[in-house]
Amino acid sequence: MQPEGMQQQGMPMNSDKDWMTTLLLAILVGSLGVDHFYAGKTMTGILKLITLGGCGLWALIDIIMIVTESYKDGNGLVIKKQ
Repeated sequence: MQPEGMQQQGMPMNSDKDWMTTLLLAILVGSLGVDHFYAGKTMTGILKLITLGGCGLWALIDIIMIVTESYKDGNGLVIKKQ
């Protein structure tokens, strides 16, 4: 029996962050970096806030990454639909 949170053979670990919440934050206030703060990426959240989401391009890329389930949280775990 493996402890909770441990990676099983060949199975990637998933984040405990909610996929829908992350997506809604990215769509509604993504240019302010709120989605990065929620995911635990404080430094990139600050950079995204200062650049207003990379003039919108960074925010758009984050939305695409969240929808395709390739967006990772601050611990490097993928945020997926539950």
